[in-house]
Amino acid sequence: MKSYFTFFILIILSNSVAAQNISGNLDSLVHSNHIFLKNIKTVQLNKKGWPVSYPVIKLNSQEKLELSFDDLAENVGDYYYTFIHCDAAWNNSNLMEGDYLDGFTENQLSNYKFSFNTSVKYIHYKLDFPNEDVRFRLSGNYIILVYRNYNKEDPVISYRFMVTEDLVDVQMTLTRPANPRFRETGQEVHVAVKYSNYAIFDPSSEVKVMITQNGRWDNAAFLTRPSFVRAQELIYDFDKKNIFFGGNEYRYFDIKSFRYQTEYIRNIDFKHPYFHVQLSPSKPKNRISYFYEQDINGKYYIKVQEGLEAEVEADYAKVYFTLNVPNAYTMGEVYIFGALSNWNCSKENHMIYNYDTRAYEGSLLLKQGYYNYEYVIKAKGISFADNTLIEGSHFETENDYYTFVYHRAAGSRYDRLVGSVKGNSLNKPR
Repeated sequence: MKSYFTFFILIILSNSVAAQNISGNLDSLVHSNHIFLKNIKTVQLNKKGWPVSYPVIKLNSQEKLELSFDDLAENVGDYYYTFIHCDAAWNNSNLMEGDYLDGFTENQLSNYKFSFNTSVKYIHYKLDFPNEDVRFRLSGNYIILVYRNYNKEDPVISYRFMVTEDLVDVQMTLTRPANPRFRETGQEVHVAVKYSNYAIFDPSSEVKVMITQNGRWDNAAFLTRPSFVRAQELIYDFDKKNIFFGGNEYRYFDIKSFRYQTEYIRNIDFKHPYFHVQLSPSKPKNRISYFYEQDINGKYYIKVQEGLEAEVEADYAKVYFTLNVPNAYTMGEVYIFGALSNWNCSKENHMIYNYDTRAYEGSLLLKQGYYNYEYVIKAKGISFADNTLIEGSHFETENDYYTFVYHRAAGSRYDRLVGSVKGNSLNKPR
């Protein structure tokens, strides 16, 4: 009898641990940019009216963000949305929703249109916020969570954005690294935070700085302490912590039309229900000298040449990628990477090495438009994707950088986003 009881207890404990692991994993995904359903495609979150912008708005301003996505389903989904306030490191702030939201905390996503004259049928959803239903009381890091059937445990999309205040003066300088190890391949980001008109009593413990490159989060620099503290000024000038690999200019292709084969398009066929687009085979660029080509820093925008309303008239195609290399890489797995993969490495954008053709091969279902992308290697146990092994890295490469400054005063319950600045490696920060 005792053995049966022990076995029963072990089963309960095992199931409890498994449930905690599932819950923890779900919580981690919810606090990142993640798509939970296979039928959800082309998720974009930008400033309203600016398709390739970064999801950053000022608190209590007229600025709005626009979330859009397609659902490759026949029927309209029962979708709702809410917002989660996070700390500087994208953990839950544990605030009550009423602390940071003004209005209804849960709302139905009711703005949608059906695709028109497309071989792949889909429903296009769009949401502008803040709106009449909900507004933000606090600055900081936020997650917009879209979920089904009024059940937050059934997520559809989670996506990060920032709400800022102009309480400190943030200055960012982009230079070639002084460290000889990174001088040819890196870009150094110097940050100065001036707070003459804002009270910070213990800057070494109260202030955190986050620096992102091209909107990526996997390689972001999170600086928890300044390197120097001057009179009402914090200096972030480290030897390695604020150095990014410059990478290379992004590869690109144009599928705004299926009637013409543009640059890097090898072949276009139609086999119901998809158009099939074969890109010209690529080669690694890690041994090629730097050459400037204008790009949109890994993003994409939706457009159709033979239509007026790209949101619902752009069709979908299976796009096939080929990377010719003589041997398979041993340091990790290869992925197609960029905004087209949500800046994530997943099964969907994973490439398989074909030993017969001596090439990595992969495909993605993509909506008509103009796309940037690159090839990366993701090693097991490493949190970031390495784009230097295949693409190379140069200090001359054009990249966007965004610096965010967070402040949590003693006794405060959340990280306030008190300042931000955007810069470009070829231009002055703005």
